[in-house]
Amino acid sequence: VNQIARRLRNNATEAERKLWQQLRLLKADGYHFRRQVPIGSAIADFACHRAKLVIELDGGQHGLEAQMVLDEERSAMLVRHGYRVIRYWNIDVF
Repeated sequence: VNQIARRLRNNATEAERKLWQQLRLLKADGYHFRRQVPIGSAIADFACHRAKLVIELDGGQHGLEAQMVLDEERSAMLVRHGYRVIRYWNIDVF
């Protein structure tokens, strides 16, 4: 899982890079976000352990019904680990 997370960090989408630039600014306020974080069996796009917050960015494939079901299951698993999950479409970042 850690190797997969590392690969995802090294191959970030443009939306992930843009959001990461903004989330890094929150560190000064005490909210340290990490990107591509293993939590349970999932790898969250962004997570702040202190705030127990996960931010997921979704591209167009997440609009497909089968993917939406998987995303709901994934979000439920993250919630069971104590995190609040917020999802944004990539287009919202731009």
